[in-house]
Amino acid sequence: MKFALIFVSSPTKKLSTAHLAHAQSLLAELAVPETDIPPKWLGAHRAAEIILFDKLNTDQMATLRAYTNSQEIDVFCVSNIDRAKPLLLADMDSTIVTDETLDNIAAKAGIGEQVAKITASAMNGEIDFIAALNARVAMLKGQNVSLLAEVLEDTTLSAGAEILVRTMAKHGATCVLVSGGFTFFTEHIARKCGFAYNHGNILDIKDNIIQGSVTPPILDKHAKKEFLNHYLDKLKVKAKDTIAVGDGANDLNMLQAVGTGVGYHPKPALEQALQHNIKYSDLTALLYIQGYTEAEFLK
Repeated sequence: MKFALIFVSSPTKKLSTAHLAHAQSLLAELAVPETDIPPKWLGAHRAAEIILFDKLNTDQMATLRAYTNSQEIDVFCVSNIDRAKPLLLADMDSTIVTDETLDNIAAKAGIGEQVAKITASAMNGEIDFIAALNARVAMLKGQNVSLLAEVLEDTTLSAGAEILVRTMAKHGATCVLVSGGFTFFTEHIARKCGFAYNHGNILDIKDNIIQGSVTPPILDKHAKKEFLNHYLDKLKVKAKDTIAVGDGANDLNMLQAVGTGVGYHPKPALEQALQHNIKYSDLTALLYIQGYTEAEFLK
């Protein structure tokens, strides 16, 4: 079996032949054999791959990352067999969108600081997600539903989000948005990006007033993995043939259950638990990991 070592640079930096040459010299020092396949550019000055005979171990990856981190380059090592995945599961807040939508609702309601602290603790795995969600939503009781539309208007897609989803869908993959956020947002974001399905929590609203509660069952880290299993069964796809992406501790169960689980600008607890993390590049890195070239992107 061969393995692909993929390099993806920050959007503000250029990946150069010098970077690749230095990486190859490190591989030689680590006694990692390359194949006779020359390095391949996946995106001009953005992404490239080197094909290896063996997968790098943890220590070897750490040595390589010591260099790539200093250059603002993400590096991944994956099997070169069946790289393009037929199923994508993605978190929404701070992943597909740059925002934490619940925090933004709270900010417009004038309680942003209190709610943001709870969000940060939950995303770092310091407190239970369900308890954190209930506590934050309770603070919104009595607010007008118009806040949701205002927040949606200000919500920004993460760089590469739409390209990622539409490119995978174009090539036959099923893309699913699975979020601990609210369906008001997942439905709009899914439609904008091209997700086939979306799932989120339902915020209780009556007479245009937020009631301060969420309709059970609450979609948490366990539910995310359950949705993964649902789509694996529905589509007759294996977990090893699935790619998933998220940013917080609430995504860990889902990310560890798939063949390629990727942290996107991950919280510290998530970064430490995963082999693959996007720290410098954007969501198009998920396409390069799968072997897509920039020419195949649907922009």
